Amino acid sequence: ADVKGRPCEDFCVLQHSNRRVAICVITLAEAHPLLQSGKTIKNINYQISANCSRLQNKVSGKSKRGAQFLTELAPLCRISSSDGEEYTIYSCIRGRLIEVNENILSNPALLQEKPSTEGYIAVVLPKFEESKSVTQGLLTQKEYEEVLLKRRNSAS
Repeated sequence: ADVKGRPCEDFCVLQHSNRRVAICVITLAEAHPLLQSGKTIKNINYQISANCSRLQNKVSGKSKRGAQFLTELAPLCRISSSDGEEYTIYSCIRGRLIEVNENILSNPALLQEKPSTEGYIAVVLPKFEESKSVTQGLLTQKEYEEVLLKRRNSAS
């Protein structure tokens, strides 16, 4: 919630673990401004800087060689909306970037229509030994719902 102190700019990390590997899918959380009514996504850009594009991430083999390493606050992409706002989407966890969702480039509406499935932003693989500590700092669904409730109560 409120990543980098930006109110309501919330991200969701969906995690799956099979005891050998923990894999995390980065999505927009339900309260993110881009998911509120009236917002239209104009552009999604995985070009982070002049010499860093998340689209250039090339992963190979079981050990995922070539994957870009991300810190918790590493930008994944920038999304512009039709009202002129720009949002930077962050990794939220440490790990290797396995893939970015190129489908949202040609169909940005997926981000809003199916944010936790086909509209995901990226897949990140934390180091297995760090996977528990990486996700301990994240909110559970119940904790996030409490954050949303507090926001609603303070707004009214």
